[in-house]
Amino acid sequence: MPQKSEEERNPIDKGEPVTPSEKYLDRLCLGTFLSLWSYPAIYRDQRAVGTNGDGKEVCDHLVVFGNDVIIFSDKHCQFPKGPDLVVSWKRWFRRAIESSAEQALGAERWIRQFPNRLFIDRLCTKKFPIELPACDKMQFHLVVVAHGISEIARESLGGSGGMAVNAAIKGLLNHEKPFQIGDLDPEKTFVHVLDDDSLELLLTQRDTISDFVSYLGKRASFLRGSPVVAAPGERQLLALYMVGLDEKNQHDFILPPGADTEPFVQVPDWLWTHFQSQPERIAQLKQDQVSYLWDDLIEKCNKHVLEDTQYFRPEGGLKDSETILRFMAKEPRFMRRFLSRTLLEMVQITPKDKRRLRVWKPDYPGQPHYVFLLFPHPPSISEKVYREVRQRYLHASCMVAKLGNPDATHIIGFATESDPDNVERSEDFCFLDATEWPEKLQQEARKLQKEFQILVNPIVIAGRISEFPKPPN
Repeated sequence: MPQKSEEERNPIDKGEPVTPSEKYLDRLCLGTFLSLWSYPAIYRDQRAVGTNGDGKEVCDHLVVFGNDVIIFSDKHCQFPKGPDLVVSWKRWFRRAIESSAEQALGAERWIRQFPNRLFIDRLCTKKFPIELPACDKMQFHLVVVAHGISEIARESLGGSGGMAVNAAIKGLLNHEKPFQIGDLDPEKTFVHVLDDDSLELLLTQRDTISDFVSYLGKRASFLRGSPVVAAPGERQLLALYMVGLDEKNQHDFILPPGADTEPFVQVPDWLWTHFQSQPERIAQLKQDQVSYLWDDLIEKCNKHVLEDTQYFRPEGGLKDSETILRFMAKEPRFMRRFLSRTLLEMVQITPKDKRRLRVWKPDYPGQPHYVFLLFPHPPSISEKVYREVRQRYLHASCMVAKLGNPDATHIIGFATESDPDNVERSEDFCFLDATEWPEKLQQEARKLQKEFQILVNPIVIAGRISEFPKPPN
């Protein structure tokens, strides 16, 4: 249906970050997790004494994306000046790290027990809009952000990083070495402690939800495993992760041969600089620039979902819209590069009076298939009629795509205008859950293929995808 009037809309009004550190965290989170899944200042409806009925803050920032729940606890505490560095560190650690970790762990407990009692406003009148997974499927990632410590740590420790990572330190009471962070409580969910430097590093270098949570999950396992690991900072850990690939060709913390037999391993300080200087890494960063087209597309749609201004609102409302966009946002950075490149190429080579259709097949089972459609808009056709026809054709194309891809379980359709010079585009989406595909749907798809001549003689284009492209000679 066409967009709603102001009176019919039901937008999602998020809370606003207040302090400079909260605004900084919010900006970084929006860049990585995008607006539909990222929420500052979450509250619970357990009234706090002396707050005039206001709700109690659960955490400073919450991200819910499928089964992944990321809790941020953000604090800016001035490092106390004094003649004894160890005493100053202990005081700062209690105020900045220990109290934030307690908040993050408390937020995890509350969300596990009361997932339906989360609100995005202090008065607790606006429910948290994203449906949380079942308790047994929740994957929690706890992040404590300590502002204002990076420069002081560099001055004290030297090197290129902020606070150091030392997995030999276990338990809150044992964090006595200044500017060294280990495992705050080995009996509970791992708490990642990030300073200003490491926060910005991870939210800009692992800047998709899949890349970020994969890193955090494997980081926790690595630092709780053996051998005991230490690193001068987060840069060195990230470099080790980025150069390491497991048997599934996925990033992981892979130690050099023989290192796993040692009781203690020190990640070298030079590793990050060396990694950044490699031609493959330089080529990767350059070619990744096009991938942000995918981010912009998702975020444009997120804006319409949050403001409730979608042209075609799915039958299931926010839940259905979020499902479609979550599939798209789940794509890691290097896959977004190739998806964006496909879309951009289609737009550039398709005249405004021609139609073009492509089906993108995933590399691994369970990933979505994509149907990209460029559809001409004749001047004689009204916007309403054009959008309705385009939407029906897009749905038919997704149905037909299943015929040629019987292994497809989820098919995402995307349509826009056929015109390389069009700067004010509209977008339509379609989601086809093809996990069950009875003969009735198979026959309907064959009928649509014949009636509209969709993918009758498709041209197959094969290509090889590599995260680290071979640099030019």
